[in-house]
Amino acid sequence: MALYVMLTKLTSEGRKTLMNNPRRAWEVNKEVEAMGAKVLAQYALLGGYDFINILEAPSNEVIARVSSQLGSRGTLEPLTMSAITMQDFVRELETAKIIKD
Repeated sequence: MALYVMLTKLTSEGRKTLMNNPRRAWEVNKEVEAMGAKVLAQYALLGGYDFINILEAPSNEVIARVSSQLGSRGTLEPLTMSAITMQDFVRELETAKIIKD
């Protein structure tokens, strides 16, 4: 499964929803799983974004669907990025070095 980072900003409607029902965040996680992705970690942030989520999904298409559906609700603005583990990153760099040498 591929890894993704999703940064989200709440809209004013999203802030109202969350203030009225703080547990809504976990309800959304269940909806994300129903769409085919899994939330591995989730943190609230201070600064330019309100949340960071680490997600796992079988494909870019699935995560695009998740991001699009969440964003279409008007309660949050997602920024989704593909990610790889540091182990995979180092292995790829080592592979590139072998090919270059």
